[in-house]
Amino acid sequence: MGFGEAIQSGFRNYVGFSGRAARSEYWYWVLFAVLLAIVGRIIDYAVGFHAGAGIFSAIVGLAVILPDLAVGVRRLHDRDKSGWFLLLCLIPLIGSIILLVWFCQRGTSGANRFGPDPLAGRMRMA
Repeated sequence: MGFGEAIQSGFRNYVGFSGRAARSEYWYWVLFAVLLAIVGRIIDYAVGFHAGAGIFSAIVGLAVILPDLAVGVRRLHDRDKSGWFLLLCLIPLIGSIILLVWFCQRGTSGANRFGPDPLAGRMRMA
């Protein structure tokens, strides 16, 4: 999945917590969200919000929070894990490290309990 496809998928399924998301979909979405946050912060700085979060950063954060959660849950589903494991991020440091490792690992080959393989028919990379 390419960058544009991942962004379209993120917004098309912005509250779709079922199904699976391949690594490429997840990481392209993360890249998009980070770039969008940087642009929001630059606009805030240009308008005069030098300290703390400005209005544009807040708008960007609100715009991507649901798609962020949805693609994170779908990425966990690709690893055949419940979306509730996303709550591990509430455990300082250790939880985020565990999630990072899972998000970087290859998803299960073939269908699992959350749906068909998102890369079915495509060549899988290790």
